[in-house]
Amino acid sequence: MEHKLVSGFFERVYHLVRLIPEGRVTTYGAIARALGTAGSSRMVGWAMRAAHTSYPPVPAHRVVNRAGVLSGKHAFGNPMLMQQLLENEGVKIMDDKVVDFDKLFWEPGGKRD
Repeated sequence: MEHKLVSGFFERVYHLVRLIPEGRVTTYGAIARALGTAGSSRMVGWAMRAAHTSYPPVPAHRVVNRAGVLSGKHAFGNPMLMQQLLENEGVKIMDDKVVDFDKLFWEPGGKRD
């Protein structure tokens, strides 16, 4: 039963992450809030870590921490891959952090607190 709950949660996360527009980013916490599970940011991170097995593909590189830091970069196998994927979409990165984070932030559901 627990595996089904986790699997269902991950699929809900993946659905939202697939909606993030190219060249924009969101946070683990924003996804958790949008799903009605505000305290589950870490679980969103777990979902992102497992996203490489999902189809259709999940643009996990567009999910960063609340300060805009590429905290999940080591889940990509090559620690530079997350940055490269974002830069390919026009997102500037400096010192492992999204430049103009507030401008590029995408809120699932359209609100940000």
